Amino acid sequence: MKAVSLGIFLAFVFGSANAYLGMKAGQTVAATIPAAVIAMALFRIPAFRGGILEQNITRTAASVGEALVAGAIFTIPAFMMVDIGGQRLWTDLRSHYWEATLILLVGGLIGVFFIILLRRPLCVDAPLPWPESVASYEIVKAGEASASKAPRYIFGALGFGGLIEILTDDKGAQIFREYIDGFLKFPRSVIQHFDIEKKPIGDVTHFGGVPWSTPSLSPALMGIGYIIGPELSSINVSGGIIAWWILIPLLLFFDPDLPRRIGTNDPAVAANTVWFNVVRPIAVGTMLVGAASTMYSMRESLWTSLRGIFTASAAAAHEGKTLDPTERDIPPRWVVLSTAALLIPITAIYYYYTHGIVSAIVAAVVMSVTGFLLSAIGGYLVGLVGSSNQPLSGLTLAALIIAALVMLTIGVTGLSGVAAVLGVAAVVCVACSVSGSLIQDLKAGHLLGGTPWKMEVVEIISVILLAFFLMGPIIALHQANLDSGGIGGRALPAPQAGLMAQLAKGIVGGQMAWGLLGIGAAFGIALLLCGARSPMLIAVGMYLPFSTSSAIFIGGLIKWVLNRISDRRSAEQKLLIEERGTLLASGLIAGEAIVGILLAVVFLTGIPAIATFSFYPAWGGWLSLIGFAAIAYVLIRIPATAE
Repeated sequence: MKAVSLGIFLAFVFGSANAYLGMKAGQTVAATIPAAVIAMALFRIPAFRGGILEQNITRTAASVGEALVAGAIFTIPAFMMVDIGGQRLWTDLRSHYWEATLILLVGGLIGVFFIILLRRPLCVDAPLPWPESVASYEIVKAGEASASKAPRYIFGALGFGGLIEILTDDKGAQIFREYIDGFLKFPRSVIQHFDIEKKPIGDVTHFGGVPWSTPSLSPALMGIGYIIGPELSSINVSGGIIAWWILIPLLLFFDPDLPRRIGTNDPAVAANTVWFNVVRPIAVGTMLVGAASTMYSMRESLWTSLRGIFTASAAAAHEGKTLDPTERDIPPRWVVLSTAALLIPITAIYYYYTHGIVSAIVAAVVMSVTGFLLSAIGGYLVGLVGSSNQPLSGLTLAALIIAALVMLTIGVTGLSGVAAVLGVAAVVCVACSVSGSLIQDLKAGHLLGGTPWKMEVVEIISVILLAFFLMGPIIALHQANLDSGGIGGRALPAPQAGLMAQLAKGIVGGQMAWGLLGIGAAFGIALLLCGARSPMLIAVGMYLPFSTSSAIFIGGLIKWVLNRISDRRSAEQKLLIEERGTLLASGLIAGEAIVGILLAVVFLTGIPAIATFSFYPAWGGWLSLIGFAAIAYVLIRIPATAE
């Protein structure tokens, strides 16, 4: 019971942290390894002592929070972002708590049941490397030395990241300015335009400029950049440079009358609307090409998974009676009956959206078929590259496009069609995310000698409890950031949910800016042709505010500096520096995210700020340099000098 209770508590913590992180930066952080480290540390306390298998149960329960919230933030906010003819599906999140919770509950449970049917062929029969499962196994087996000081780094960095957030957030005791932005105007230019025969046809005065922003003083964003490394963080910020330093200045330069036509004299406002309404749809087109390229590059693995999983699954079911206790799952008949029972509430909610029984049943069938196939594919890919690298967005996009085409075929359009499509995509996204997380934990449990059915029961309990909890922090974050647009605004751009909303509205609602989407697709193809390393990551950088992508880049730059230092050390010392740096970065991420949510909750109680200081407007920007230096010290000096 203590293992389950600790795991569920950690699931609440990591789920809340990833809700904040995913909507702010478009990325989540896997909870499996940090949860394993924390479980090891706590189970060494005499009054709380526990064995390896109890640690395994704790890690399994804890990973649900990150998985379930990833499915939530990638899709649920899309219901609020869709606007067709001035009408929105949802005008807020609070009044739709129960619909969202039902989606999380059904999607999470279906993901668990789907992957139970596939556990043996994937974990036992398929020759997959399982990188993150093996890493969790090695951490648990590493012994006293590796675990003794790990909690000190994680919890110390967590407290430090929380302190920086308090000193940066306008709901805390603001001393540091999170970022500074402005607009650098171009000199006025007169361009003489002429016809094909080079005869002058008119002079146009062009002007505009570059909207600029400093990196955000965000321990979480810099922690992400540190973990993904200098290469990927550089790719991400290149998308920001393309959007904010190239596309937006070009659009403003060639349309000098735009600010007047949209009713503003502020060029920064014009720049922001150009980014939101023009550049982001271009980024969506590039994301689609990136997702298609990723799925195509994995075509052999996908085909192998579809061809081999089901034959092995049938054999495993036939042999179920003779399996060793460490290979026993929840009985298949209960899994099938439970899945069938879950189709009733999900069909009901689809009927609530579409107001048609036929369309609701069709949506439920599409969700079931695509959900199972994509969960199988996603589980196989987790075995290849780990859950952190599972292409969840690509799998969800595939479900969304299939659902959209089916809805168009049966004549369900407008808001009801968009709602049905998003409903299918949301359940599939949650199912794929949870199934990927569970199959990774089941493989680690297989290596440790754990009992599958116990892990599966714990996962079911965690999904049920978390489904009712996770919408709380998501709603709190939205309400506390309404001044910047809430979810979908500058503070919480939620790029994946925005992508889902754009596609659902465009395909079913008939309001897709197909020209901009085509431009983005052409840009994505150009990136592929010139050998760009990650068109999807470039597109995400275009979709995010520059303060966000540049902060991630700063984290990658800090990691690059530490790498140069560690290159001069022995292989053993280098490995130790890498491990401690990752623990510190994980703590910074969790610290900012958790305190950010707590401050949002405090704000909603009516307390506007913990404290205000008169010197902040004049000196906040300069003082923030202290914050950057302190974070760099934590991520460079401490790992490099620790014994």
